[in-house]
This record gives sequence, C-alpha cells and structure tokens, in this order.
Amino acid sequence: MGGAGGRALRFFPFAFGKRSGLHTRLGGRLRRPARGARPAGGGRWRRARGRGARPPQRWDFSAREESGAGARPRRRSADSGAAGAGGGGGGEAAGKEEAGDSRSRPASMGRLAPRPLLLALLSLALCRGRVVRVPTGSLVRVVGTELVIPCNVSDYDGPSEQNFDWSFSSSGSSFVELASTWEAGFPAQLYRERLQRGEILLRRTANDAVELHIKNIQPTDQGHYKCSTPSTDATVQGNYEDIVQVKVLADALRVAASPQPSPGLSLREGEPFALRCSAATASPLHTHLALQWELRRGPVQRNVLSLSHEGRFRPGPGYEQRYHSGDVRLDTVGSDGYRLAVSRALSADQGSYRCVVSEWIGEQGNWQEIQEKSVDVATVVIQPTVLRATVARNVSVAEGKELDLTCNITTDRVDDVRPEVTWYSSRTPDSSLPGLHVLARLDRDSLVHSSPHVALSHVDPRSYHLLVRDVSKENSGYYFCHVALWAPGHNRSWHKVAEAMSAPTGVDVTWLEPDYQVYLNASKVPEFSDDLTELECRIVDKKSMEANVRFTVSWYYRMNRRSDDVVASELLAVMNGDWTLKYGERSKQRAQDGDFIFAKEHTDTFSFRIQRTTEEDRGNYYCVVSAWTKQRNDSWVKSKDVFSKPINIFWVSEDSVLVVKARQPKPFFAAGNTFEMTCKVSSKNIKSPRYSVLITAEKPVGDLSSPNETKYIISLDQDSVVKLENWTDASRVDGVVLEKVQEDEFRYRMYQTQVSDAGLYRCVVTAWSPVRGSLWREAATSLSNPIEIDFQTSGPIFNASVHSDTPSVIRGDLIKLFCIITVEGAALDPDDMAFDVSWFAVHSFGLDKAPVLLSSLDRKGIVNTARRDWKSDLSLERVSVLEFLLQVHGSEDQDFGNYYCSVTPWVKSPTGSWQKEAEIHSKPIFITVKMDVLNAFKYPLLIGVGLSTVIGLLSCLIGYCSSHWCCKKEVQETRRERRRLMSMEMD
Repeated sequence: MGGAGGRALRFFPFAFGKRSGLHTRLGGRLRRPARGARPAGGGRWRRARGRGARPPQRWDFSAREESGAGARPRRRSADSGAAGAGGGGGGEAAGKEEAGDSRSRPASMGRLAPRPLLLALLSLALCRGRVVRVPTGSLVRVVGTELVIPCNVSDYDGPSEQNFDWSFSSSGSSFVELASTWEAGFPAQLYRERLQRGEILLRRTANDAVELHIKNIQPTDQGHYKCSTPSTDATVQGNYEDIVQVKVLADALRVAASPQPSPGLSLREGEPFALRCSAATASPLHTHLALQWELRRGPVQRNVLSLSHEGRFRPGPGYEQRYHSGDVRLDTVGSDGYRLAVSRALSADQGSYRCVVSEWIGEQGNWQEIQEKSVDVATVVIQPTVLRATVARNVSVAEGKELDLTCNITTDRVDDVRPEVTWYSSRTPDSSLPGLHVLARLDRDSLVHSSPHVALSHVDPRSYHLLVRDVSKENSGYYFCHVALWAPGHNRSWHKVAEAMSAPTGVDVTWLEPDYQVYLNASKVPEFSDDLTELECRIVDKKSMEANVRFTVSWYYRMNRRSDDVVASELLAVMNGDWTLKYGERSKQRAQDGDFIFAKEHTDTFSFRIQRTTEEDRGNYYCVVSAWTKQRNDSWVKSKDVFSKPINIFWVSEDSVLVVKARQPKPFFAAGNTFEMTCKVSSKNIKSPRYSVLITAEKPVGDLSSPNETKYIISLDQDSVVKLENWTDASRVDGVVLEKVQEDEFRYRMYQTQVSDAGLYRCVVTAWSPVRGSLWREAATSLSNPIEIDFQTSGPIFNASVHSDTPSVIRGDLIKLFCIITVEGAALDPDDMAFDVSWFAVHSFGLDKAPVLLSSLDRKGIVNTARRDWKSDLSLERVSVLEFLLQVHGSEDQDFGNYYCSVTPWVKSPTGSWQKEAEIHSKPIFITVKMDVLNAFKYPLLIGVGLSTVIGLLSCLIGYCSSHWCCKKEVQETRRERRRLMSMEMD
C-alpha cells in the first residue's frame, strides 16, 4: 500500500465471522472484520489483546465454486456451526457451510447480483470507506531533533475513539511493531526500552488522530513508518494503513556571533549601532536558511527583523515604520554573514539581541523546518538623554496685569536636536491628570500656536518666555512647562529622544472682591393657614463695586428644629449669573402652579412670595446673594457668596371651632301652617369666615321605604346664592324659603306644611376662609341640633294589602294583583280621599335585591309604566275607590318574585287644601310562573311525527319503483312438449 497521494483500496473477498446483515460476495459489500482483529505480516492473523477480540479463523481457498463470480473460501474454525446465510440480489439463501465440509454450492447460486448492480456497488465501495492519512511525501529531520508524525482516520464506522498501531521498517518491506494506543504488548523488544524512557511516545490529539513522537532522533531511525487502524466498520472498504518515509540528516548547521559575543554595548540615544552573526550549512541536500533577530528585555521578547527561507524581509511588530524608512535594516556580509544595522538608537532598542537561524528543505512543493539554532550576539545599553525644565516656583499677579513666566532647559545633547515647548495650566498641582489645559506651544519648526492674549517667545537657546495679558481670576492655578527633544531620522523623519515636565508653578491672581452685606426682611407674616407670606432680600453697605459685577440670589428653607438635631437646608430656587432661575425639588411644583413667586424688585432687592402658606411652610428662611464677575470671553464667574440671617415663619395653629344652634319659635302647629326654624352660628380660630347652610330632613324611624333617610331640601352658599336641592313637590316649589338674617344667623321657612313633612330638621353649616382673593377654602363643618315636626292629628289611619287569585300561573297566563286600601278611624267621604299607588317587584325568592318599579298611578289618574326587557305587558287601573288592579299579560319566567304596592294617601282638609299623608307599604306576595310542558313539546312532537311519516312514505315509494322498474328480470320458460303416455299394453 502506498502513501496518501496514491493509496490503493484493499478489499477482502470473504466474510469475517458470522454475518449480521446483508452478506455480499465479489461485486457486493464486504463483511466487517471481527472487532479487534487485524492482519499482521501480510496475511497472518493474530489474536488481539484489546477490546472486541475474536478467536482466530483459518480460511481455505482450495475449494471454490466453478463460477469465479461466486467463488468463496471455506472457513476452518474452532467453533462448529453455521457459517452464516448469504443473500444475493434476489434475496435467496446462499447455502450453509459446516466445519470440514468440502461441498460447493451450485453455480447458479453464485450469481448474487445482476451486472449493473455489481458495478454500482463497486463504485460505491471505491467512493466511500475508511481513510488513514499520514503526511504526504517524505519527512526530513536532523540528528538529535524530535520527530513528530501525525496520523488521522476518517470516514469510518463504529465508536468515535479509534486505535492506532505504528510499525517501522528501515527498507520498507518488513515492518517491526513500534507502538500502539490499545495494546501494551504490541511493541517489539527492540523499542520497549525507548518507550519506557519516554523517547518514543504516542500522544492522542483527538478521537480520530494521534501523533508519534521520537525524541533525539538518530540515523538508525531513518526508514518507513506505517500507521494502521484496526477495523470497526460494517464493511471492509477504504485503506486501513498509510506509510511515510523519514530521512535523518547529520547536523551540518553552524551559527556563531561575529565577532564573539560582546558583554555589553553602551550607546547614547540617537547613535548608530550594528550587530553581526554568521550562519552556514554543509547539508548534502539542498536546504535554505532563515534568519531572525530577536530583542529580549526581561520576560518580553520581540522580533526585530527577519529574513525568511524564501528570501523575504519581514519587520517585527513596532518596527515597520523604522524598516521602511531605512532606520533598521538587515544586510548580508560575505557568504555567511548577516548584519543588523540601526542608524539611530532609541530607548526601546535597549536589551539582549539574539540571532536565530533555522534550516528549511523543500519536499514536493512543501517547506519543512528541519532544524533551528540561536546564539546571543550582544547586550545593548542605551544611555538616556539628560533633560530638565525649570520654572520659577510661585508667582502672584494682580488682576488685569500681565503674567510673565520663563522656562529654562538643561540638556547634555549638543548634536542636531530640536526642542518642542508646551505650556500647560491646571487647577491642581498634578501634572499627570488628563485635564491639563494647553496655553501655548512652540513646535520643533519654531512655529507658535496660542490664543490671542497668550504669547510664547524664544529668548535664548535654552530659555522660553510665556506672557499672559490681562489676567483674571480664572488664570489662577498651576502652570507647567513641557519640553521634548526631537532628533532627525531617515527620509526627513523625526523621532523623540527625550522629554521632561517642570515642577508646578503656583500662580495667584489677586483682585478686589466686592464688599457688601445682605439683609432679609419679612414684609408680610401669616397669622393663619393660607395667608400670604412675603420676604425681601436686600443688598446693603456695598463697597468696592465695579461695573462688571452683577448679583444673584438663592433662597433656602430649613425646618424648625424640635431638639438639638441638625436639620439640612433645602434649596428653593437659585439664580445663575445669566439670570436663569432654577427651582429646587421642594418648590418646583408649587412654583409652576403659581403658589411660589420669586422676583427681582430692584437691582439690589429680591423677593419671595408664598401666595397660600400652609403648615408645612412653617420654618426658617434665608437668602444667599452671590456676586458674579464678567470675564474676557463675556462669561460670568461667581466670586463671592454672602448669607443673610434666617427669619422664622411660624404661627400657633389651633383647631377650628364651629357651633350651630337651631331653635323653633312656634313649637306647636297643625298641618297647613308655616314651619319656621332659625340657626345661630358661632366660630373660633377661623379667619374671616363666611358660612354656607344646608337644610336637611330626616324621616321618622317608622318609614319603611328608607329608614332614617336624610333628604336635602334647600341650601345657601357663602355668596348667599339659594338652591333647591331634593325638593320634589312640584305643587309647592315656592313653599320653602332660606334666608340670611345676619352674618351668623339663618332662617328657614316651609309654608303649608303637610303630614308627609313630618321628621327631624337640621342646619348643616360650613365655614369658609378666603384664599387668594376670590377663592375660598373650607375651614370647618358643623351640624345643628334637630327640630322635629310632629303633627297631632286624630284623622283616619290607612292600611294597604295585596291579594291575588292566581299566585301560581303557567307561562303566558294572566297575573292579577289587587292593592286593597282599608281606612280605620273617622269615616271620610270618597271625594275627600285620593291615592298615589305604585307597584314594585323583587325578582328573587327573598327580598335581598333592590325593588323594581313596575307601574304607578297618581291621584289625578295618570298612569306611568316602567320599561321592560321581556315580552309581558303591564296594565294598572282603579277598580274601586279603595282597590287598584295590576295585571301582567303574557307572563314570562322573569315575572316571578315578590310583589307589593306603595300608597300615598291625600286627604282634603276643611279649608279645601289637600294634605299629603305618610306613605304606606303592603306586605309582599310571591308569584310563581310555571312552564306548560304540553304546550312546550306539542309543536316539536307534531313536526317530528309529520316528518317521520313523510320520510317513511317516500322510502316505500322509492322501494316500490326500484323493484318494479329497475330490478325486474324476465324468466325465459322452456316450453314443454305435450305427449300422450303410451299405454302399458302398447309398451
């Protein structure tokens, strides 16, 4: 079997062991070898010691069938039994084999598949199967190096983890076992000692890949190495081994420093240096050399410049620009010399330099590195450039004057270097912060970059002068002088050789700050809640004022301290130098609502107004006046803050007291008279109160419709506007009057009182305080004592009851309900009596639901019927003077429930007026609505019987027609011959 490039597929024309599926002879699929068994020595089988081992099997190829296509060897095995039934293309049994039997099958059974199927199966076998690969071509290594040969397998069946066996042959014909991943006793005795020492080892890199490592390779290791895999496939197809050739060369590579390694090379930054090493090889094969210069500084190693085996130069990371500019280059000297030349040394070039040489060989278009050697050449030490920058320590200058600073430079460089000077300023003395502000810069071409009020000049070769005109307070801080030295390089390039930063110089700009005082005054102090509060913050005793100074204010609030605890101040509002006003969290919403007003009354006066002071606003208030100074860029900078003394806003808060007393001037009266009630109001701790009055009436406890129900009759608000509330008696719209007698006294009158007006009457008084002009705030509410209206009458007593002859009806029947009124006591003429009758229903078994009004009939005979959601209708009529009939026509299931009537009697007084008596209610009666079963099922039964009859008749008609016309067969009767019988005598 050849290498990976020209490997042939090996096929075995016999089956291994018992068959477990389709068995294909020549032209079909091949049987899978026993798991763990593998061929050794070209045809010899040996017992596998690993997993899946099977007993050895012997094959006899002497007895074959006559037809070559069906030829099959006989197996001699230690086991007796069937060899396995074979199946051809037609699915017939291929026969049986017994141990020692020499019979052959018929030739007809040898043709297992037609020729097209045979070709298709052969093509499939050639296209798919196990593939074992090792590196193509030959591997070349040098004596003493390590040999690594990878091997992998693909397109296989069985478990994902595969096993590998390695064999070695010096000539390529007879192989000796070298190593195995699954059999400890596999290696030959010759290699076991090297395996134990670890010179030869197998390293698995994946389930289907392994590497053979041979350390310190020797000339005796030259030869052919075969990698094979035991089969785990269902069919034997593909290749199970691959061979690679290894050549071992003598060490002919020589690398040395030229001259010998120097202990150290000391240079100054910017000076040139060159390093040289020699490399040559005497290999019998055609090899190439690759060289690389490396720089090592502590644990860090960098690639400077390299020459590949293909003759290409490659600069290392960070050396690309220097290589392209010619600052770093690699030259060849003679036949074996390689020189690294650096035209200008940098501080990064310091370290130990090493020359690394590798030997490469080309094999079939692929390059292999066969050897690598290195040598330390020299240690380069770069002496840093001495550079210092100094500035005067501390400077004080008056505002508006000029700031003059000088930066002096000291250096040991006398060659062609150019300085770059930059002046910085900062609020802190730390020069490492990123927030440094650049004032001016002089680049290496002597060009100045600065703002109009800053100048930078070159006084002498080592002094640089900074001038800042018209300084202000913002120029105070710390100043730094930064100097960088630049040296020229190749192709007009420049590189920085040194830089230094001076110590911070403190600059203090003195100026005359404004001198003033702040006075806070409370122009309006609240006495009650919702009163107005107004504070004025004034600037007094102003001195040393300039035209470019403006004042702003900030307002603060601090809660009253209940003890010695420290209470933080809360910002109410702050005004910036550009007159913008910002609110604090406490005052933001109220300021937007207009409750807090901040204003500037004059140039020296600021005001703060609380339109409606609440108890939460009680506390200490103070203002802070800030002075702002105008800068050169027209911006404003805060220069001073002055605090005022706090003012305490506080008042004693007491509970509001409101007392209402009601009285009745005429305690006894009869129906038809006028009822009068006066209410007297007194209040405390209420600011400028105004009163609103509401007259209420509470029905007696015996009222069944709504016990203790309170009704609003008439009201009068704080602006003396009268309004009828729930007074529903249309005939007495002007029968109630509420008037204001005095600021604290109100009178209520009700004309032509009736018996139905009986109850408890009260005055509900609410006190209102003025808020922000025309607005009012509710301060307190109080209820007066009750005044009772109780009529002493000896008139008739009315009762109501409900009767029905049909308490249980069938759906659709008529429901009749009678409301019968009885009169007890004095007899009345029927013309002196009238009734308002209303019918109610509670559609439930109990009285837990609200009653529903069905229909009503007033004393004038007008009927009102409520709207219903189902089909039944209602009618209400007066049957007699004391009887009223409610009828439910076409009753539905929803009409069940409790029914009762409500009666309001009207009695004619001797004066001719009608008096309304107390409303009375009857006891409820329960009405049941049943379903008529016969009527409910009558029509469905009739329709069902009719449809069944029609369908039966139609079926009979169809059957008769089908049997009469469609299925009738005419029977051809054979005609019988009529012959007379012969008499027996004639016979």
